[in-house]
Amino acid sequence: MYGVTPQAYDRAITVFSPDGRLFQVEYAKEAVKRGATAMGVATREGVALIAYRSTHSKLIVPDSLKKVFEIDDNICITASGLIADARKLVEVARGNAQRHRLTYNEPASPESIARGVCDIMQLYTQYGGIRPFGVSLLIAGIGPNGPELFEAEPSGAMTGYFGDSIGNSKKEVDEYLEANYTPEMKLDSAIGVAIEALKKYSEGKIGPENLEIAYAYKGDAKFTTMTDKEVLKFVKTK
Repeated sequence: MYGVTPQAYDRAITVFSPDGRLFQVEYAKEAVKRGATAMGVATREGVALIAYRSTHSKLIVPDSLKKVFEIDDNICITASGLIADARKLVEVARGNAQRHRLTYNEPASPESIARGVCDIMQLYTQYGGIRPFGVSLLIAGIGPNGPELFEAEPSGAMTGYFGDSIGNSKKEVDEYLEANYTPEMKLDSAIGVAIEALKKYSEGKIGPENLEIAYAYKGDAKFTTMTDKEVLKFVKTK
């Protein structure tokens, strides 16, 4: 059709297939599915990110596999897919947060940071010679309206959630959250539901060495990362 071979739809990010698909974006989503599971829960009390770190070797230093990134006191991001791509987007988000704070003397909202990151991700689906980011992000924080959670997809689409997961076993974990989680829960209970979902569907054993949890309460609006002892105690009691 018009001199374009079928392979061109597969190789060029700027060319739609006859049925309206961008294959490179879909391939980027497949890269996300291969990543370790990460979850976010937003209740009326607060918001939390729970990330599974796949330690496939005893020689790996667990702390080097960072999966939760602080953007500002009130905002954190976790990712699944190509973590190198995630770090680039984290830099963008941190820069946007700093500019907002310097300009308005107040922290940026999670929604504005999510929109800024999604704008960059969408831009990388429009131009030849570049590829989409092979990563999905969960952006969590305390905004003017309380706890907020957003997912940013490789296409640049942004969606708000009360509870969400990305990465491996997303379908199963989301179904578990739908059946067992409500926004009216206490934050500790919501984190417990997320950990139970990971126990049920993760590839390996759940423990402090492969679990990273960060949370913030509505009144404090500042993220705290659980220590290994806190994670261990939390895992054992849930």
